[in-house]
Amino acid sequence: MNKAWVLATLSALVAAGSTSAQDAPPQKSLAVTLGIYVFPAEGQAAEQQSKDEAACYQWATQNTGIDPFAAQKQAEAQKQQAAQQQQQVAKSTQGAGAKGALGGAAAGALIGEIASNDAGEGAAYGAAAGAVIARRRAKSAQHEAEANIEKPSTQAQAATAEQLGGFRKAFAACLEGKKYIAKY
Repeated sequence: MNKAWVLATLSALVAAGSTSAQDAPPQKSLAVTLGIYVFPAEGQAAEQQSKDEAACYQWATQNTGIDPFAAQKQAEAQKQQAAQQQQQVAKSTQGAGAKGALGGAAAGALIGEIASNDAGEGAAYGAAAGAVIARRRAKSAQHEAEANIEKPSTQAQAATAEQLGGFRKAFAACLEGKKYIAKY
């Protein structure tokens, strides 16, 4: 191969790689990630603003006891746990109609044999009644279990939102003390 061609190709690849890095969208600042908009009131440089935001993040974390990123991870873990519990409840109620039908058929056959000497007819009626009753009980149990799962999850989400609001106030107050205008 021609050395000039190889060098030209490598130069083109390097140039293409450097322009794509330059064209990359800028990263969000810490404040924007938290839903807070910050304006440097005294013309602070972007690098200084980034340092000030990091310092205010640490200060707000220490003073509120809340780390929003850790709280977000915890909330996601709680959602996953609630979803798993709902799946377990759904699995536990599967087949309730069939189980109820079996029990109902046995009871119906016994009653049918005693009452009318037709165990088959009694079994059919008993199976139908047993299936309906078992399904209703299973649905009722499932709804109750889901309500018990969702209630703590909703309460935890509300508490997390309240804590995040307190953190944002502290973060904004710190930035305002460093001569920024902060709004959330």
